[in-house]
Amino acid sequence: MPIHSDDKHRYPPNWKVIRAAILKRATNSNGDQQCECRGECGLHHGKRCSELNGYPAEWAKGTTVLTIAHLDHNADPDNHSDANLKAMCQRCHLRYDSKQHQANARKTRRAKKACGELL
Repeated sequence: MPIHSDDKHRYPPNWKVIRAAILKRATNSNGDQQCECRGECGLHHGKRCSELNGYPAEWAKGTTVLTIAHLDHNADPDNHSDANLKAMCQRCHLRYDSKQHQANARKTRRAKKACGELL
């Protein structure tokens, strides 16, 4: 998943190298890149998610794409350590970040409403 242009400043120049290392770590014994979520998303309860990068999704429509999740929700923009990053399928990543997405949506709605009141 490409980085949104508004967020590019938050990623180091070597992000592609960091991402590749996380995806390599996510490679299972069969040689497939597998979601590393073990319940952080609220599912799986300690078992590793079964979604495989590039394969049809088991629990959603379409093809699974592994994305890199910041476990601290990017609270520290410079924290790109291995311990703070996990390869997650879209489903797990969206569930894991759901509270952050809700907060961002509220902020956006407020800003749009305030802008509309000025016009």
